[in-house]
Amino acid sequence: MRSIIIAVAFAAANVAHANPTATKKEPAKRADSLPAVSASGNAFFANGQRFYLRGIDYQPGGSSDNADPLSDTTICKRDIERFKTLGVNTVRVYSVDNSANHDECMQALNDAGIYLVLDVNNPLYSINRDSPAESYNDVYLQSVFATIDAFAKYDNTLAFFSGNEVINDKPESVKSAPYVKATTRDMRQYIGSRGYRKIPVGYSAADVSQNRMQTADYFNCGTDDERSDFFAFNDYSWCSPSSFTESGWDQKVKNFTGYGLPIFLSEWGCITNTRDFSELGALMSDQMTGVYSGGLVYEYSREGNNYGIVEVSGDSTDVTEEPDFAKLESALSKYPAPTGDGGFTSTTASVACPTVDDVWDIQEWGASALPAIPEGAVKYMTDGAGDGPGLKGDGSQNAGGTSTGTASPGSGSVTATASGEGAAGRPAPPMDASVLVLSGVVGLFTLVGTLLL
Repeated sequence: MRSIIIAVAFAAANVAHANPTATKKEPAKRADSLPAVSASGNAFFANGQRFYLRGIDYQPGGSSDNADPLSDTTICKRDIERFKTLGVNTVRVYSVDNSANHDECMQALNDAGIYLVLDVNNPLYSINRDSPAESYNDVYLQSVFATIDAFAKYDNTLAFFSGNEVINDKPESVKSAPYVKATTRDMRQYIGSRGYRKIPVGYSAADVSQNRMQTADYFNCGTDDERSDFFAFNDYSWCSPSSFTESGWDQKVKNFTGYGLPIFLSEWGCITNTRDFSELGALMSDQMTGVYSGGLVYEYSREGNNYGIVEVSGDSTDVTEEPDFAKLESALSKYPAPTGDGGFTSTTASVACPTVDDVWDIQEWGASALPAIPEGAVKYMTDGAGDGPGLKGDGSQNAGGTSTGTASPGSGSVTATASGEGAAGRPAPPMDASVLVLSGVVGLFTLVGTLLL
């Protein structure tokens, strides 16, 4: 059976090679481009040196505003000047317009020595935790893949998030886990099939004590095709005055020791009591660097929740720095990134999938099976996603085309059976020739395998 699977994979590779659109040529790199960041063992590296995220979450107007700060050069260049003052090396953006041009803002970030961690979802195109099966469809994945297309060309694109806090403290939200993990798998396979560099893909989790470790283990179990490249979570448990032990960070380090993937905080910065960002001292110390790779402070602009460190009035060029701005600038200066390898683990390792129980309730799929990619999305692997719908499209959560197939546990397969409904209930378009050939090849080898058994 193993030889048959290898033969199928080889045949599929030949089909992709025969299609001139199967891979996308990487654009020429500028001589002064930042070195690309990659995951190795349980850490990130750039130019052979350990890389720590020392950044800030950046979404002027808030995530619900559904705006793109990286397509407006006036806004991004206004804020990049303050990023330079702070001394951050990474920003996280929650929503972008995948139909817009981002060259100028991404170059300005590059020139400032700043990387981007990007969420591929937005309010219109995302997994709905309350109806995950319906929202995991080909229309959704087309938008996700178009976002990857828009940002894969930039060397300072550090990583992609497949989701943010989709699994939260609502017990029923756990049922969305297989669909978020399937999206992670699909994104990683899309990056590979399109010939892009290996941009890390992972999930940004809520820090929920009831399912924290189950969520982490779930995204690091299964085959290499199915596992994430890293795991991140939003952690506000250190509220100054506090300490490494009082906050419980010592126990989290202990729990994640030996996890086998890079870990970082996708949001941090409690606002209870005094906000002095002293937790950065622990995050950059040898108490944590053997397991953690830094984190991103929440957040840059104040959006009515008191977390922001500047006040911005609409699209105004006038930005008022709050007292927390100087405090974060001081903390980043006081606690620099450590030198050396920080005690990282050089080898990666998968973990056992969490047991299905009353807390980790994914009974429909079991511990390791995942939904197959929707049939209408298979063609994107060879043909590319095409033009993105932007931030004003029709949305995807009720678009139909859901996957009803099951990817075999551990298979990482991109084959699928689907409902036969395309966008807005229309019949799904026919597959192009390359996908039909691929399906025929897979069917032929499956038949041969059956006869040989």
